[in-house]
Amino acid sequence: MEHPGLSTNMRRILLLISCLILAVGICGGPLMMRLYYVEGGSRIWLSSWLQTGGWPLTLIPLAILYYYRRKTEGSNAKFYLMTPRIFIASFVIGVATGLDDFLYSWGGSKLPVSTSSLLLAAQLAFTAVGAFFIVKLKLSPFSINAVVLLTVGAVLLGIRSNGDRPEGVTSKEYIIGFMMTLLAAALYGVILPCIELIYMKAKQAITSTLVLEIQMIMSFAATVFCTVGMIANKDFQAMSREAKQFNLGEARYYTVIVCTAAIWQCFFVGIIGVIYCSSSLMSGVMIAVLLPVTEVLAVIFFKENFSGEKGLALFLSLWGFVSYFYGEFRQTKKQKNTSPEAEMTITTHTESV
Repeated sequence: MEHPGLSTNMRRILLLISCLILAVGICGGPLMMRLYYVEGGSRIWLSSWLQTGGWPLTLIPLAILYYYRRKTEGSNAKFYLMTPRIFIASFVIGVATGLDDFLYSWGGSKLPVSTSSLLLAAQLAFTAVGAFFIVKLKLSPFSINAVVLLTVGAVLLGIRSNGDRPEGVTSKEYIIGFMMTLLAAALYGVILPCIELIYMKAKQAITSTLVLEIQMIMSFAATVFCTVGMIANKDFQAMSREAKQFNLGEARYYTVIVCTAAIWQCFFVGIIGVIYCSSSLMSGVMIAVLLPVTEVLAVIFFKENFSGEKGLALFLSLWGFVSYFYGEFRQTKKQKNTSPEAEMTITTHTESV
């Protein structure tokens, strides 16, 4: 049975699981998108669609959770928990996510991999600012330190990287791609706190089922948005032709398509899980800290050079990661030490009365 109020240990376990799922998505998603473009793919709307097109996979855990609700609550178990108000909010954010997917895919098709670090660096900064204004998140010195370190590390990767403009990309296309990448960063930096705001204003218990329902509707709306773009751009008709011209072969083309959709879904499910168990800022920190891991994987799979700048960025990111969690640890310890004192005060007051 699902409990609206999770214990500290259970919340930590769910946070760990969400972080692992997010790691698969944030590390695998960009690499799969790069593989698609490097091996002959060129459909930007299709690449955008793949980022949320795996939303039906969310039905699997939802079905399992519904089965357990039926088992414990009987015929009184609701088929879904989402209210119309949350549905509308999730759908609107989903459309914004679809736009963000397009901006990110367009930028990714024109920029070298190293420049994607600028996206993640800017995204973390926008998420911190967005969380501060939208959900009134208090930034501790450790959180600010983590944001600064992670941002510096990510920007270092982008500015000091040896990656040049890709072949066949004009200077104008490169500049437009760069601007679209920054716009995508800004937009997603607003989307993450908005998801957290939905939780805060839900006026109902936030269970794992509701979290998955919100994610499913968001991904569905984003997929609808990108589907319209694919139809207008005639991407569906072009897929069979592109598959035949794919460098890895037609069969592997469709394998890449399916795997890309599944891996990107891990990213979105992980993101919403981290926000549920922690905060939107924590999700931004996780994205930034996993950036160097993506760079290392790019070195392994795409034979890219691992420069000294990338090593320094890895160090700064790990330092920021430790700083953030040390701050969280101190905050948790402080709350535990404060609670007994509060209880003692209440008890003394009651006895005196």
